[in-house]
Amino acid sequence: MIWIFLILFVAYFFCMMALVYGFKKVKPFYSEEINSKIRFSILIPYRNEAENLLNLLKTIAKLNYPSELFEIIFVNDASEDNSEAIISEAIERSKFSIQTIQNKRVSNSPKKDAISVAIKNSNFDWIVTTDADCELPKNWLKTLDTFIQKNNPVMVCGPVIYKSNGSFIENFQQLDGFSLQAITIGSFGFGNPLLCNGANLAYRKGAFLKVNGFSGNDHIASGDDIFLLEKMKKAYPKQVQFLKSKEAIVSTKPQNNWKDVITQRIRWASKTSKQKSLLLILLGVLVFLVNISLLAIPFLILFYFKYAGLYILLIYLKLITDYIVVRQTADFLSKKINFWKFQWLPFVYAQLFLIVLYGSLRGNYVWKGRTFEKQ
Repeated sequence: MIWIFLILFVAYFFCMMALVYGFKKVKPFYSEEINSKIRFSILIPYRNEAENLLNLLKTIAKLNYPSELFEIIFVNDASEDNSEAIISEAIERSKFSIQTIQNKRVSNSPKKDAISVAIKNSNFDWIVTTDADCELPKNWLKTLDTFIQKNNPVMVCGPVIYKSNGSFIENFQQLDGFSLQAITIGSFGFGNPLLCNGANLAYRKGAFLKVNGFSGNDHIASGDDIFLLEKMKKAYPKQVQFLKSKEAIVSTKPQNNWKDVITQRIRWASKTSKQKSLLLILLGVLVFLVNISLLAIPFLILFYFKYAGLYILLIYLKLITDYIVVRQTADFLSKKINFWKFQWLPFVYAQLFLIVLYGSLRGNYVWKGRTFEKQ
């Protein structure tokens, strides 16, 4: 049995180091002073986001980009609080184009419906999506504009970071977010992007229409970003790119409690079985097996104490591997990580992984007051 564990952990190490190498292959992008010319339609679906909209609107107001070159389209997804009133007040005092429209539900995915409705009402060729619980950097559009002019992409995926107040639960989400960014950027480095985040995503409207938007996956509640990425990289394999720039980092709000953290990840996991990337599926299986093994090792040490030293060595191989992966992302995002405080993360993640797996197999989950069934 010890050889099985050894093979798993070594395979995990080499896979993660490959992603580290891919991460480094994606060169940082630095914006230049050139004439802004790209016109953006920024789409923001929302549902009961009154506590978050004010912060988002403040960052929108500070965007360093010509007001005539972008518009903001909020899509109200049946909010039951005063979200719409907050946006209406913002419209009255706004110096740039901002509007709110109502979502039209035609599928099992409210967010995909909202984005599709907004695209139909958009005026510009470049679509940019973000979330109502996000905050935007002031040079976000300026950096995106320069990147598009210099690289001619049809889809641009950007970095996202979880904010943290230093609490255990928010630190966990931030570190977990670092690992997802590492996989995202690392896979772009090998020319085979596996992940992206709809909180910081841009694409040409024409390309969206050419790949038939969300058609074929709109029965799945989540995945407005991943499934579109799969379609785009198939249709435009050289023009789906990652914007690795500190000036383009969008920050998002973490969940307040463990129940919501688990539900959010069950929602993410609900799309896994529908993804077509064999590489991502194999990576997911490897991560699953290693996490199961990590939780089993303490018990194996009790029953096979003569192998205790080797089992402990495998634990630290996993810890060091994860630390290297997360540390490089943290450095890019200008965050510091203490290795000794980091050591709890893999064990918490392994337990959460099993809980989420169990929850996703059960089928139904509740998100923002709605019940969704497994498809």
